[in-house]
Amino acid sequence: MSDYVIMSDTGSDIEFETLREWGVGFRGLTFHFEDGIEYREGDMPMSEFYSRMRAGEVSKTSAVNSQSFKELFEEALKDGKDILYIGFSSGISATSNSAMMAANELREEYPDRKIIAIDTLSASAGEGLVLHLAVEKKKAGADIDENAKYIRDLLMNVAHWFTVEDLVYLKRGGRVSAAAAFAGGVLGIKPVLHVDNEGKLINMKKVRGRTQSLKEIARKYMETALDPKGTYYISHGDCLEDAKALESMIMAEGGTSCELITQIGMVIGSHAGPGTIALFFLAKER
Repeated sequence: MSDYVIMSDTGSDIEFETLREWGVGFRGLTFHFEDGIEYREGDMPMSEFYSRMRAGEVSKTSAVNSQSFKELFEEALKDGKDILYIGFSSGISATSNSAMMAANELREEYPDRKIIAIDTLSASAGEGLVLHLAVEKKKAGADIDENAKYIRDLLMNVAHWFTVEDLVYLKRGGRVSAAAAFAGGVLGIKPVLHVDNEGKLINMKKVRGRTQSLKEIARKYMETALDPKGTYYISHGDCLEDAKALESMIMAEGGTSCELITQIGMVIGSHAGPGTIALFFLAKER
């Protein structure tokens, strides 16, 4: 059985140090503000990024290109290792498509090596949860084909539920109308959204106020989780106290503590904005 490495991208919002501890190779997506200076995720402190967004600056993002993935993958291939890539939802970013393009090119150059690229149809710590499950499966002795099948079989059970503090960021991305964003600001309406089976963001419900939006997410978890006492991740856009409040709501309903709380990175944060709270877990269905 050939050895293999797991690779990914920074769409998972898992801290770089943690990815390295997991033995995961990765490439960073990029972003820029209106001054045009391009940054790769990790180049700027989170506090500076969110401060600039709160001050009204607009951040635009770019996917990882295929050449960057080709260089990453080739490092492992030259060492005689196979590759299992687990990547950012194609419903949100072109990053996974770039990885697949790189994989297709390299299969011709390295016919004796195996390269499997999986579009998780997940984002932020939803992708991170899938990635961690793959890492644990590999540690348990699964070969690359067994691991790839395991991941593909669970993708439609990876639930993403989230809410945002300010609808203006979703309006910029065309996720909500200008009228809805205006009403949200005036009336305090907060959307509860999820990621569907195609990896796209879908507006599911509108509630009044921040607390009610968090309660609705906690309710969705308790109703739909495969195991309400199982593993879940929370991501936040520079609002750690709200992430802890959501965890407390879940625990109060009979759930357990959160296994991992992460901060939403610059790329996803560019589209969701400061104050975003997201919950990820294995559910009966997405």
